[in-house]
Parts: sequence; structure tokens; C-alpha cells
Amino acid sequence: MSTNSSPAAAPTVSSAEQAEIAAVPARMVAAWAAHDADAFADLFTEDGTLILPGVYKKSRDEIREFMATQYAGPYQGTRVTGTPIGLKPLGADAVALLTTGGVIASGETELADRDAIRASWILVRRDGRWQLAVYQNCPRD
Repeated sequence: MSTNSSPAAAPTVSSAEQAEIAAVPARMVAAWAAHDADAFADLFTEDGTLILPGVYKKSRDEIREFMATQYAGPYQGTRVTGTPIGLKPLGADAVALLTTGGVIASGETELADRDAIRASWILVRRDGRWQLAVYQNCPRD
């Protein structure tokens, strides 16, 4: 994962912190694989925001409810993939993480180009752990 920062604009992120930050997408992949709306929502701050094409959810509770509905409906049997491609420090306890990935359709083994996305994650460190303040994705192409 590369870090892009101006020396005067933002602090650097240690390799240990980079590993902690990169673990957040891995936790999302695991929550999705289990279709666990609670684990998915718990990645977010209490007032976290989830933005997907046509979707805007603005609290952990709204995110949990949305994902539970989706796992029982259109996301049933799907998997998700995500790989960090960039990291931008925003402050002492905030970073922007950029990823590429997408939703792997039920019964498929690979991500279809039509389902590929790029995502922006604004993570903040609260209570000693990195949490999502904002997650937003859009089609890759």
C-alpha cells in the first residue's frame, strides 16, 4: 500500500498503523462472507456514513439494518473483495484509504468487470481502534 502525503500537510503513518488500517477491509470481507450485518456495522463509528450508488445511510444502526436486508435479499450468497491501493494521512488519528474490489455474485468464483469498484474509506482512530467514519464506492470503470 502506498502512502501519499505532503511532509508539511499531514503526519506519516507507521508500518504498524498501516497494517492495522489495512486490516479494516479484511474485517469487512470476513463480515460479508458470514453475512453478518452486526459485524459489518461495527466497522463504523456510531455516526458513520455508508454511501453506495443509490444508497445513503448515516448511522451504525441504519447501516446494520440496510445490510441485514441486503444479505437476506440481493446480496444473499455473494462475497466481497477489497484490496488497499493507497493511503493518505489526514491527521494524527484520521486517514483516507483507497481500495479496489467489488461484490462477487452468488455462484461466481471471480469478480466480474461490471461489478468492480473503487472505494474511499475515511478511517478514524477511536478507543484505540480504526473505525470507518465514511465509506463510499463507485463503479471502477
